[in-house]
Amino acid sequence: MSRKEWRGQVIEAAIEPELPIVDAHHHIWENEPYKPFDPYSDDDLFADLTNAGHKIVATVFVDSHTSYRNEGPEALRVVGETEYAERVARDARGRGGRARGACAAIAPRANLLLGTAVGDVLDAHAAVSPRFRGIRHMTAFDEDVPASAATGAGVMMLPEFRQGFAELVRRDLSFDAWLLQPQLHELIDLARHFPDARIILNHLGGPLAIGRFALNIDASFSDWKGAMTEVAGCPNVFVKLGGLNMGFAGVDALARERPFTSAEMAAAQRHYILTAIDLFGPARCMFESNASIDTYAASYAVIWNAFKRMTQDLSKGDREMLFEKTALAAYRIDENDMAER
Repeated sequence: MSRKEWRGQVIEAAIEPELPIVDAHHHIWENEPYKPFDPYSDDDLFADLTNAGHKIVATVFVDSHTSYRNEGPEALRVVGETEYAERVARDARGRGGRARGACAAIAPRANLLLGTAVGDVLDAHAAVSPRFRGIRHMTAFDEDVPASAATGAGVMMLPEFRQGFAELVRRDLSFDAWLLQPQLHELIDLARHFPDARIILNHLGGPLAIGRFALNIDASFSDWKGAMTEVAGCPNVFVKLGGLNMGFAGVDALARERPFTSAEMAAAQRHYILTAIDLFGPARCMFESNASIDTYAASYAVIWNAFKRMTQDLSKGDREMLFEKTALAAYRIDENDMAER
């Protein structure tokens, strides 16, 4: 069966449909996505926002390697992605309804290894969209994660990366950090070196339970928790709660005959989610769908149901932070760009 048919084996209505949510991390592609992921266009996003039943009031578009310019200076070609996301945002405002908050904040790519020259790229992103809030430069790498091989090790420690990062901080722009568990010490060093930076750690810091990490799952979790405890000691770091359906952490349904229900997903993943909330506090944690990467393993509706189930014992105020307010603050989302609450 196709992946869509596989996901369709589990269909759920939204629970707590009146809870306002900012989806703090998703991708869309105007052209072909990475294999093996399904195409996920702006129309697919609008369909999820409209039909999943959850009250998504805003979304954050993150680095999708799409719609780059085909001409002009090489370094500036990535600005095409912001142009694309800005077009989607304007279309969403015109559509209204639940789609209205799509791409309320935009965090594309910029190559920080350009050093001080990346400033021109950041300014070009800002010039084409008032919703540009920061960038992501993916650094995820581990020898036991083949998909990460293109990034290379130790990128965040390089002097040219730090020079580029300083340009980001100088402009009060955020940095989305996508890395893996063994690299958390690099992020700690970066956060301490730039205490005024706004760093948003993606996907719970990339916990691993594959390769050598699968030999002792409890030890791997303990190592991740210890490193995340140190990261949490850096007050300039936020963390996104999600990204656990990619296979790296061993708590997904990718190899199963049928997807997780939201109750099954909550049971499998809650120890990571609740540990991060305990370490960082709700004011520095935000939920993310990571569509359409995570939605390869579960539907948009099921993912948000799982997050709601995991946090059902938390206070109303804490849940408001986790599902909406932290992301609004971290990405400085304008209320005029949001769907109706």
